[in-house]
Amino acid sequence: MGPAAFATYIRAILLRDTGATLSPFHAFLFLQGLETLSLRVERHVENALKIVDYLSKHPQVEAVHHPALPSEPSHALYQKYFPNGGSIFTFEIKDDSETAKKFIDNLAIFSLLANVADVKSLVIHPYTTTHSQLTDEELLDQGIKPNTIRLSIGTENVKDLIAALNTAFEAVR
Repeated sequence: MGPAAFATYIRAILLRDTGATLSPFHAFLFLQGLETLSLRVERHVENALKIVDYLSKHPQVEAVHHPALPSEPSHALYQKYFPNGGSIFTFEIKDDSETAKKFIDNLAIFSLLANVADVKSLVIHPYTTTHSQLTDEELLDQGIKPNTIRLSIGTENVKDLIAALNTAFEAVR
């Protein structure tokens, strides 16, 4: 096969193992993102801690699970390994799974996505999405209840995020 065999080898083996080469434009975008990463992470954490505080005081919230809270079992590990904080956490809305879903359906700004640590704020109902294949016992072992909501806080204005949360709470009142 000659040259065709070599081309097939390159595509099938080397490209699979090493990936494609970035275009100059994509390399530029990657570097821009990398150079601003520390600033974005600071904003993520700052926003998350303000939202954790807001949710911790909200009458429609049963519990907030963020390792920055001294009441969390992982608090000591959080202080040791994440001294600058984190932006992903869960909370339990008072009531049931239907209330959690209705809350999420009425939550503006936040995107309904299962990935985490995006620039934009994300929300998901792990009980019926990411962890839906687990048994009830396994869900409870993981700390996931029917009323658990996971948030990944982005870099938006925190006042806008809190306003969106307020609107969603009003919708389930």
